[in-house]
Amino acid sequence: MAEFDVGVFFQHIVRLVFIAGVLLATRFVINHFIGRVVERIVMSHRFKTKREEKLRERTLTDMFKTVTAVVTWVVLAVIVLQELGVNLGALATGAGLVGIVIGFGAQSMIRDFLSGTFIIAENQYRIGDVVTVGGHSGLVEQITIRMTKLRDLDGSVYFIPNGEITSVRNMTLEYSGVIIEVGVSYDTDIAKAERIINEVGAELAEDEDWRSRTIEPITFLRLDSFGDSSVNLKAVGKTTPLEQWNIASEYRKRLKKAFEKNGIEIPFPQRVIHQGKAIK
Repeated sequence: MAEFDVGVFFQHIVRLVFIAGVLLATRFVINHFIGRVVERIVMSHRFKTKREEKLRERTLTDMFKTVTAVVTWVVLAVIVLQELGVNLGALATGAGLVGIVIGFGAQSMIRDFLSGTFIIAENQYRIGDVVTVGGHSGLVEQITIRMTKLRDLDGSVYFIPNGEITSVRNMTLEYSGVIIEVGVSYDTDIAKAERIINEVGAELAEDEDWRSRTIEPITFLRLDSFGDSSVNLKAVGKTTPLEQWNIASEYRKRLKKAFEKNGIEIPFPQRVIHQGKAIK
């Protein structure tokens, strides 16, 4: 039995610690330059808003840093195996046989990688966007080549493999839309209601607290439908990303007050019951 050599063992440990330190330092330097390089690349595309530019920059930076981390740990693992005297050639041959067995199982992972690459390259959504993907809606907290992490309003987190994403609904790309639907009574003067809807939208867009968040003020669009007890009107507008819900809430508060002031009723559901005569 070979005698254990403490000196040789200590040399291996020192070498491994040194190599690990070099790799981690290299990763730190690369990550530092990744941020600068990505920033210059993104700025050259001249996005419409600073927010679009920052979201794209953050998404690409996080992705490249993840790739750098994976490469660093793979290289470190190979070096550790070499230092331990593992025959990588024989290991690769054995891994090849195992790979044939698990190859079919890896197909979904390959699909995830390809889908993630296209999602990021085509800028379909970024970290910080509110999207609906894979049947779930929420704020994008993380995008990797393999999966997308969403957090919804109640705090639940969804991890969605990119290969399962067949369609994307991005509610915060460049701008967001506001849709206001309100019902008024059948005896309402629609022209008057339209005027009030537009006036409230204009006032909100000119308000100092809301001006910077508004791209297009909320305006009357159409008489949308006839309900059982109301005539349903629709108004639309445009806001900066993520502000559509705040502006819609404030607009509804102001519209309710304006309708009350001008005698326009927002009716509650009503049902008319006809009672027939009893048959004797």
